Amino acid sequence: MTLRSELPLGPLERAFVASLQRLEPDTPEPVLLAAALCCEALSSGDVCLPLQRFASKRPWPEVDVSLPSLAQWRAQLEASPLIGGPDDYAPLTLVGDRLYLARYQAYEQQLAQQLLTRAVDAPDVDKARLGDSLARLFAFNQQSPDWQRLAAAQAVRRRLAVISGGPGTGKTTTVVRLLAALLEQPGGERLAIGLAAPTGKAAARMAEAIRNAKADLPVSDAVKEALPDEARTLHRLLGSRGDSPKVRHDAANPLALDVLVVDEASMVDLALMAKLVAALPPKARLILLGDKDQLAAVEAGAVFAELCEGRGFDSQAATDLQRITGQNVPVETPRSRLGDAVVLLTHSHRFAGDSGIGELARRINGGDAKGTVALLQEGRADLAWNATPTSAALIERLEQGYSTYLQAARQTDPSAAFEAFNGFRALTAQREGAFGVTGINEALEARFKRRLGVPARERWYPGRAVMVRQNDYALGLFNGDIGLCLKTEQGLRVFFEGDEGYRGFAPARLPSHDSAFAMTVHKSQGSEFTEVLLALPEQPSPLLTRSLFYTGITRAKRKVEIWALPARLAEAVNTRAERAAGLAERLALPSAQTRATEEVRAAKPDEPKSDQLSLF
Repeated sequence: MTLRSELPLGPLERAFVASLQRLEPDTPEPVLLAAALCCEALSSGDVCLPLQRFASKRPWPEVDVSLPSLAQWRAQLEASPLIGGPDDYAPLTLVGDRLYLARYQAYEQQLAQQLLTRAVDAPDVDKARLGDSLARLFAFNQQSPDWQRLAAAQAVRRRLAVISGGPGTGKTTTVVRLLAALLEQPGGERLAIGLAAPTGKAAARMAEAIRNAKADLPVSDAVKEALPDEARTLHRLLGSRGDSPKVRHDAANPLALDVLVVDEASMVDLALMAKLVAALPPKARLILLGDKDQLAAVEAGAVFAELCEGRGFDSQAATDLQRITGQNVPVETPRSRLGDAVVLLTHSHRFAGDSGIGELARRINGGDAKGTVALLQEGRADLAWNATPTSAALIERLEQGYSTYLQAARQTDPSAAFEAFNGFRALTAQREGAFGVTGINEALEARFKRRLGVPARERWYPGRAVMVRQNDYALGLFNGDIGLCLKTEQGLRVFFEGDEGYRGFAPARLPSHDSAFAMTVHKSQGSEFTEVLLALPEQPSPLLTRSLFYTGITRAKRKVEIWALPARLAEAVNTRAERAAGLAERLALPSAQTRATEEVRAAKPDEPKSDQLSLF
């Protein structure tokens, strides 16, 4: 049979269903619909299709097509030769009430198994020497317990360490000092250590932070020299092959590393994380750094957040850590088999105890919409809220916000221009619309050109800010890099920050790019700006989620200004971006696994879906 032409399916979904029909022409419509919905779910960030989301419902309200009950639907799926179990050879895989494209089920199953194997394999450690190293390296910390010290201890004592913390909690400080402690272990001088991140921008920032932190370390020159100060993107590390899903490094050709540190791990999708873990030698340490509350990867999966579920130190782990670190470790029975491999950094060194931004972040993550509104109405020095935004007023405000930068851009000093540009940044939830990236950039650029006397048709002018959209390894420019156009004796040049100063390029040499006075919150991940203006759309949007709101406001170091209707603000705080996946359940301890399954079954099928890939 064939699917009805009126169904609102994309070309990818239709092509996939057509291929299944060629394999099994008599496939029932509910099975074909499940396959189409599974493919559609993947493009929306879900790893799988939770059947209860659509059972006994219309998948598309505008089309008169309904699906069977959960029991009937499952029976049809189980009877189809197109659908198998985890070890079967079939295009789709059914696990409980979750339907996967076979490749993604394999990614998830493989990743869970390899993480669990790595988590229980403890390397040999000189505990006395480790205690001495940690006491010296973290002597500056007065918090109790000192979670940075505990995270470092676990990263040395385990082959898997997952370290989560919000902005300013010292993730980079922790990792450079834990690497120093690792190098001080017997045989540490022989360790091959790698640094990596999902994007070129994040990799460069990580390497720079570690280089800057070396000088102040209370360690020998030999240890400082052994600390790595270059980082690569994960795709370059693995040896990606263009559009092919295959990579050069895998289990048969592993990476020549003893330790791998991955920064901004919350941005790593399921497929990439599975390939990364598979490419690591079995005895290598893997250290993942990120923020579990930030936006997840653009591609399918929210791996880092799932790894952080069910964390805790049992009594044995707490006793061992107390003996090594001298810290009183709170005991909490873990619900995940990763258990004490996960450490959460809680003390923010960026936001003081009375910080409005810090308190706003806590209320957003707590889902406290009323408290969020109340805080924004208090008139805190580092918070501002425009509850009646208009597009015209927004452009006026942004022109004012960038005035200092435009003044600096009249000079030829890239350093001064970048300092001014990083002093203020406009962030949005989406690309389209008057409150989106495209609309804001077009309106702002028109004003700037009039102010500078530049013809409207001219693309390049002093002060134009751009963001690179694709990696160019020959030029050393990467997706997300920001460039500023300045006037020089050689004409207009676009400058980018580099490891050894600023590099200028003729505009014609740049890879694909967009104007960057406004950028999406997704693109801002990992960046810091002195002040941020966050504009939320006027209309309801599936992009308005708690994680997007939190990520946007925590890009600001000193002040955040929010332009949003009260309804949109509440919508963002109340909406959790839940991505359908099974990794956390695969990692859960048996009793917790049962609870997790019951919670999934009880979840409302019409809960908001996560951020849409097509909009970023």
